[in-house]
Amino acid sequence: MKRFPIGIMIRLDEGVELEKEIRKAQELGLESCQLCIWNVSKFKSDEFAAHVKDVLKKTGFPVTGVWAGWSGPCEWNFTAGPATIGLVPAAYRYQRLQELKDASDFAEKIGVNQVITHVGFLPESPDDPDFNGTVAALRHLCSYMKTKNQFFLFETGQETPVTMLRTIQAIGTSNLGINFDTANLMLYGKSNSLDALDTFGSYVMDTHIKDGFYPTDGMKLGRQVPAGEGKANIPAIIRRLQELDYNGSLTIEREITGEQQIKDIKQARDLILATYAEIEN
Repeated sequence: MKRFPIGIMIRLDEGVELEKEIRKAQELGLESCQLCIWNVSKFKSDEFAAHVKDVLKKTGFPVTGVWAGWSGPCEWNFTAGPATIGLVPAAYRYQRLQELKDASDFAEKIGVNQVITHVGFLPESPDDPDFNGTVAALRHLCSYMKTKNQFFLFETGQETPVTMLRTIQAIGTSNLGINFDTANLMLYGKSNSLDALDTFGSYVMDTHIKDGFYPTDGMKLGRQVPAGEGKANIPAIIRRLQELDYNGSLTIEREITGEQQIKDIKQARDLILATYAEIEN
């Protein structure tokens, strides 16, 4: 049985010390991380890249991907979300495309070959101008990243699994993958997470281990909860990933702060370890 490395999302906001966060992760027995950066000016800072590279060399802690944010408005809901999230909104598409290219440059400097982000509420119809415009932008980005031997990973959530698959096929480059968030598809009311793997499982290259429930309000996302307390069925997802010959990490993400976040990270870690033990027995 393959044991996937258990990782953690580290968000590099102002004042966060990367080495301290990595040491905390190591104390929890975690083995890898994604670096989440929303301050897009950091992508163009050689000083920041050199600092991150030095910390990674000092700690020997693997980074599986750079989760790249972008500038401009962003509302995580069903009302303003479609007009503000990712590359789909035409008003922000060009600027955010340039920022993702900067993120690719930054990832290259620190030795990371995967860049991840939310693309946005991808239209269901392939005839929608925003679908074609987003595909064209992503094809340009992927061609740029291919020269660096990098992969672009879609973060799941705002689109149905078949729309995600259609978008990947329409872009048509060989350096596309999926960062499979085990809660987001449910939080956005798009799909059962386990079933989604039947549609796009072969493209999954990294994960966010998260849990939650479907929406009960037409304006707001579903509720996120600690791993094992929602509808994601994380043990079944791990088993399915093994069947799919997945080769990435299980990257824990818990979008709260403080002591409760540490407690919930431990709970997710223990759920994964218990699943491994059950499979091996």
